[in-house]
Amino acid sequence: MERSASNRPVVAGVVGRAHGLDGSFYVKDPRPELLLLGRNVTVAGGPVTIERRAGTDTRPILRVTGHTDRGAADALRGQALVVAQNDAPPLGPDEYLAEDLEGAAVVDGDEPVGVVARLIALPSCECLSVTLVEGAGELLVPLVRDAIRSIDLELRRIDVNRDFLGA
Repeated sequence: MERSASNRPVVAGVVGRAHGLDGSFYVKDPRPELLLLGRNVTVAGGPVTIERRAGTDTRPILRVTGHTDRGAADALRGQALVVAQNDAPPLGPDEYLAEDLEGAAVVDGDEPVGVVARLIALPSCECLSVTLVEGAGELLVPLVRDAIRSIDLELRRIDVNRDFLGA
């Protein structure tokens, strides 16, 4: 799948608690491929550059320009780290941004099933959390070929196999 020409914002993580005294902070819900040293991001409505990256991909520690002490890091806590979609690395085949799938209609053939609420990363695979049309709760749909027949980003429509899902 090729990335659309959209330059809409993509959330790369959320500023967590401060780490040390130099303005560094942990990142919650990180997308490590978007949090590269030297990358320009927007946080708290302002553009900054990632000037330090430490930690691991699952628990990165960042420091951004203009935030040089613990108080500055604490002031950012809870703010989203945002990059422009066009600045994100290219997607591989059958890869999607969560933002592209959230809000998409989910159907089984011609029968409405629900709407994608969010993408959930589970240990075995990623799943779509689908809010059912009947209001009867949530359906988890694994992003595997047996469960998903097709994804049409332009139509914002995902065709699933409810028989495979047992739903």
